Amino acid sequence: MRLLLVWLINAAALLAVPYVIPSISVDSFAAALVAALVLGLVNTLLRPLLVLLTLPVTLLTLGLFILIINGLLFWLVGSFIVGFHVNGLWAGVGGAIVYSIISWLLSAVLLARR
Repeated sequence: MRLLLVWLINAAALLAVPYVIPSISVDSFAAALVAALVLGLVNTLLRPLLVLLTLPVTLLTLGLFILIINGLLFWLVGSFIVGFHVNGLWAGVGGAIVYSIISWLLSAVLLARR
């Protein structure tokens, strides 16, 4: 049940991102659901490998290169999900930051333990 709620929270956060970053668009709630699912899978499967492969650059930039990796993965998902569009790497970086902040806030409010 909690996993389903987290998925819905992430989809809602994805729907809110275009209001902050106009170069990102989400056509419908169904597209947001699919994009949230694919973003979760990509971040689970592909992100650790990319972080490991780029560890020297990440250490050299004191961890800031992870923002580029997150933006690249956000842009990658936007390039092959129908109804979810990201217009470039920097829009992906900004979108990933805004998406994570909104998702964190919604999770903190809705999933707070009593």
